[in-house]
Amino acid sequence: MNHNTSHHDERIAKMTFASVYPHYLTKVEKKGRTKTELFQVIEWLTGYDEKKLQELINKKVTFEKFFQKAKLNPNAHLITGVICGYRIEEIKNSLTKQVRYLDKLIDELAKGRKMEKILRVG
Repeated sequence: MNHNTSHHDERIAKMTFASVYPHYLTKVEKKGRTKTELFQVIEWLTGYDEKKLQELINKKVTFEKFFQKAKLNPNAHLITGVICGYRIEEIKNSLTKQVRYLDKLIDELAKGRKMEKILRVG
């Protein structure tokens, strides 16, 4: 079981942000949310603005590099629940956990959750 987890973590680390980003965009736009809102959510979590994100997409950085350079929001730990079958609070690998934070925020955006709730305000 443990071996699978480390394999899973490794696979996530090697994935590029650029390969996943179009899926994020499609997912939220299909539900009537905007690219601007998507960027807002990603910036809240990582500190990357639109210009920097575009640069990271163009450079095809891996998730490992993506989160190494990110300034993770101090409230990121408030992102909890289940995403892709994993309970976020129980994920041991910090990089995998950060990627799941991102997945969860995008999921909430696509589900029509209010922006201030997604961004864990108050």
